[in-house]
Amino acid sequence: MTTGKPLDLTLEVAPKARFDVVELRSRFAAEHEALAGYSNCLYWSSHTTAGFLDRSISARLREQNVSTFVDAFRTIFPEGAGYEHDQLDRRSDLDAIQRTCEPKNADSHLAFMASGLRPCVTHPNREGEAVCFVDLDGVVDGRPRRRFTRVIGFRTQRIVGRTRIEVPVSDHPIDSINLKDPRVGIYPQLAEFVARTGAGKGQLRIVLDPAERHSALTVNEYETLLMKYDLAEVLRNPLGFVAQQYRNAMKNPRAVPAKTLGYAKYDFVRVMNTGLDTLRLRGSVVEKLLARTLAVPAARFFRMRRSVNLLVSEGEDGRAGIVEGTYQSPILVQWQNAPRQSRILNVTLTELR
Repeated sequence: MTTGKPLDLTLEVAPKARFDVVELRSRFAAEHEALAGYSNCLYWSSHTTAGFLDRSISARLREQNVSTFVDAFRTIFPEGAGYEHDQLDRRSDLDAIQRTCEPKNADSHLAFMASGLRPCVTHPNREGEAVCFVDLDGVVDGRPRRRFTRVIGFRTQRIVGRTRIEVPVSDHPIDSINLKDPRVGIYPQLAEFVARTGAGKGQLRIVLDPAERHSALTVNEYETLLMKYDLAEVLRNPLGFVAQQYRNAMKNPRAVPAKTLGYAKYDFVRVMNTGLDTLRLRGSVVEKLLARTLAVPAARFFRMRRSVNLLVSEGEDGRAGIVEGTYQSPILVQWQNAPRQSRILNVTLTELR
């Protein structure tokens, strides 16, 4: 028997490998049985290297093809390919003790953003509706990391507020803006907006205005070397890191994104051959999605979206606010200058009931 309020559960996922895909409905069958009275579920990950594909993508891929799709992006960002984020001695955010145990996982962060993984998604709560938790950095030095996700069952939802926010951006054509940065002043506006609506549990949706071009939104760790060097380099040359391992095959890596999948297959032999052939996915939606991603200019290489969803829930003090993992930040990315030195975000808060 369910109550009138949403049911909020916390699940701990134990990854079995560095790259692991866990189907949550089958792994946590008892918990989903408790959610049976709710027509929808919101899933939220507190991590920046583990999350969910947007349902529009996962529904087309189906559960058995999710690993192949994400693995293509892992190949584009090989582990240990000279990322600045992995130069722990240069990380000003780490102290001496943290440098001894911090994982070198820039590749996982970049694959998370490039493949369009999200920390917050909603799914219909029904049999056969697979919900895949994708972990890109689940095991470090042979030890599984502790991974947590929340699932909130709800029956209905309603929009309780809308607002528009202007984000100042630099005149650098390639840049990333941390929306949590106090100097930008966006988060206080969002917090005030959420408080004003009086919503208890909900989903805060931040969307780039339709007039905005050459930009995207993601949620990840805003670490200076990762954002200002590694991500910026990927936006300039999406295949630059994998090119270090395939230099003989890639005489002109900057030209590859403009080519078709037929050219890309030559560079990603492992993924295309062991994935598409072994799973008999030639001509399938997986190949079509990869083709669409690989056959575009660098500016559109990422499957990063024009929107992000953030969880809103009550804290220990009973007041509702934006919920976020320790290292999570909403980030605005641009790869060409804005016409003005600002970009417009449209924000909607939907209350879960």
